[in-house]
Amino acid sequence: MRASRRSVLAGGLAVAGAGALPVVAAVEPLRLRRGIALWPWFSLTTEFPAPRTDYAWPPFQADRPVPSRDDLRRLAELGFDFARLPLDPGPFVVFAGARRAELLGTLSDAIDAVLATGMRVLLNVQANAATHHYTPGAFYGSEQAPLYPAYRGLIAELARLCARKGPDRVALEPVNEPPQACGAGAWNRVQAGLLTAARDAAPDLTLVATGACGSLVSGLTALDPATFGRFAPLLYTFHFYEPYLFSHQGATWLTEEPFYRWLKAVPWPGAAARLPETLAAIRARMAADRAVPQAEKARDFAVIETKLREYGAADPGPAYLAQAMAPVSTWADLYGIPARHVLMGEFGALRTDSRYTASRPADRAAYLGDVRRAAERAGFAWSFWNLFDGLGLMDDGHAVDPALVAALGLGRRR
Repeated sequence: MRASRRSVLAGGLAVAGAGALPVVAAVEPLRLRRGIALWPWFSLTTEFPAPRTDYAWPPFQADRPVPSRDDLRRLAELGFDFARLPLDPGPFVVFAGARRAELLGTLSDAIDAVLATGMRVLLNVQANAATHHYTPGAFYGSEQAPLYPAYRGLIAELARLCARKGPDRVALEPVNEPPQACGAGAWNRVQAGLLTAARDAAPDLTLVATGACGSLVSGLTALDPATFGRFAPLLYTFHFYEPYLFSHQGATWLTEEPFYRWLKAVPWPGAAARLPETLAAIRARMAADRAVPQAEKARDFAVIETKLREYGAADPGPAYLAQAMAPVSTWADLYGIPARHVLMGEFGALRTDSRYTASRPADRAAYLGDVRRAAERAGFAWSFWNLFDGLGLMDDGHAVDPALVAALGLGRRR
């Protein structure tokens, strides 16, 4: 039976009538519609290098951008109805006693500050893959992961905190972008354990489930939610950055695919006629860089030419996005999951600013608007990534980008 379900999804067939496999419980989850991530409020830590496995105090970098109460109020006024609050679990696992209580108190105050604006809160726990010890694999790579028991205990504690704030105002997302392969049994077991811990601690709290392989569309559609009814109220989430050639152009952190660092001026929509202009901009960028060896540039440029040809041939635009997102609707229909129970938990695109050379402002706004509309047409809630940094809604001076406000369909009377 499971194999036939997967073949239905792979074939993209519509499921209706007797073919449906309803798994939805009667309990309605917290209603979310338009959100924004508040990273790095509880991220960007100050862990000591190996072989130490502890953090400085306080554990979060003092110069990280943090939203003010005015910032939060402005977000609510623009029309966001919830904030997704990412949290690095490392410090919350390391510290005990008075310092742990202080961390939890600071988190509680942050949640209260968001709720005071009228927005709801989705607390999302995000292990940091860049650290040397408190990594996603160490926390939830499997049930035998060294830090899994501590992580599971933290999820239960956070569930209790969220429940105290009111299950009609706060929800909990136990994991961000699981590292396991799509459909991995290890992830299914880990997620069931985390959801069980949260549900036992907070019977009425809305929880969020996701698929493996980084919460991609293919991760969610490989997830069989037949046994998830016991965790209701429940939302399901996926992340959407397709096509990566556009959304991640200029990304310097993708060291396994170094050609991304050179990409700039990749157009949206991706009309093939505009690509020679893109290649010229990339050549100029490479020529201006004296630090990278010519052979390395030549290698990357060859990859870029191939990738851009593929990009142009795919004719990326609104129809491309709708097709890339369609498997989520097919999956939800297959299992009888209402579209309003599905959250596009992240989408975004890198901008050109003082740190990055990436997409042009008009192209970025057009792309984000098209992704947002594709999700809304499918009936999904969404959360934009994010408030600050190279993908942010606000710049370093906390000024809001009006083009992005318009692209997100905000700032107008509803």
